[in-house]
Amino acid sequence: MNALGRSRAELLLELADDELILGWRNSEWTGIAPFLEEDVAFSSIAQNEIGHARALYELAARDLGTDADSLAFDRTLDDYRCAPLVELRRLEWARTIARHWLYETSDAIRLDALKASSDPEVVGLAAKMDREEIYHRMHAEMWLERLLATDEGRRRVEEGVRELWPYALGVLDDELRHRFQAIVRERLPFELPDVEPVPRGHHEAELEELLGEMTVVRRSAPAGAQW
Repeated sequence: MNALGRSRAELLLELADDELILGWRNSEWTGIAPFLEEDVAFSSIAQNEIGHARALYELAARDLGTDADSLAFDRTLDDYRCAPLVELRRLEWARTIARHWLYETSDAIRLDALKASSDPEVVGLAAKMDREEIYHRMHAEMWLERLLATDEGRRRVEEGVRELWPYALGVLDDELRHRFQAIVRERLPFELPDVEPVPRGHHEAELEELLGEMTVVRRSAPAGAQW
């Protein structure tokens, strides 16, 4: 059905879950980011990610005979397909930037692949997302460059990237991972080890806690309630 070797619904759910969970994680910086401008920036990025998740869920829901809210909030923990990279609870700032940059770099590769799909609906949605994700990549690159410009910043971002590297490798399948590795290694001024990816299907403990927070209001409403 697509160049990435999975059914359309499976592929859409992977992307949607990544975007939804990362959007919630980014929103956790609202009000406590190191600069006022970053409160605004990360809130805007989070809103975009959650908006992308909704569009992806809506397309998947048509294939699965359900609706976007049910896919976002009513599945069990084991049904979520998100990469463990996005599940980690709020990291300190340099590690947050490391995750931000690694995720946006991998997502750009994934969106390029989707834009080459034979499915016109997937192509159209991927192109729309990519136009908006350009600003996320610019923000991530700006902060990476800023941190790398000082000895302390470089030390901290290097620690963050090294810690998150196995998680970042788990975002993409083998087919796209090699391109991701090459781009990251070319960009960063330090060596990265060859490690095994932390794959989808493995969930961090933080995800269960987050899903409880995300769904508390929906679970409090009568079944079938309309918002």
